[in-house]
Amino acid sequence: MLVHGIYLGGVFWAIDRGMPAGASALMVGLQPVLTALAAGWLLRERIGPRHWAGMGVGSIGLVLILGPKLGLDGSGITLATIGAMAAAVLAMSLGTVYQKRFVPVTDHVPATVWQYVGALVVSLPFTLGESWSIEWSAQFIFAIAWLVLVLSIGAILLLMYLIRAGAVAEVASLFYLVPVATTIESYFLFGERLALIQIAGMGLVVAAILLIRRKPAAVPPADAV
Repeated sequence: MLVHGIYLGGVFWAIDRGMPAGASALMVGLQPVLTALAAGWLLRERIGPRHWAGMGVGSIGLVLILGPKLGLDGSGITLATIGAMAAAVLAMSLGTVYQKRFVPVTDHVPATVWQYVGALVVSLPFTLGESWSIEWSAQFIFAIAWLVLVLSIGAILLLMYLIRAGAVAEVASLFYLVPVATTIESYFLFGERLALIQIAGMGLVVAAILLIRRKPAAVPPADAV
């Protein structure tokens, strides 16, 4: 319900209601910080200075990457869309922490099926009153296939595997790469130009992830000195 229903549902609902993609990506970029706070509080994960420094550097990088894209007209940025995005980010943070705390060793395939059941519980009420008419097209089929196969199945399964294998705060730091990948894809697919400030922001994001995920040097035992 948290990861598939509220997070994915909230993000796409806000975008469908006009929330600019750049603004939504910037709000999603807050997810690693919220996850680190939740992991430190609920899982007792140690969030050290390098984690906080990395999250600070990554946040600055996000602003540099997305700043030129946001625009100032405020179109689509309403209390409703902001609320949906805030709920989505909070749900993803709580969902990843819950997965680590209560479902650490379950089989991912049946667990994913139950996640879809949870998503259905959240999303089904929003379909009431809809026409249920679909305008079939190649673009629509490709979009649905991508969302189902790549995002809901592939990406979420990979996320669950990473959560099992590592600390939640470190796994969440990978979300900083979402706007980086989006910006690069926009350059190749849509011909959008990359400003120097965006390239600098990408460098900061990569540096932040390396800093957060860097393992401290092992201290040799006393008898080996």
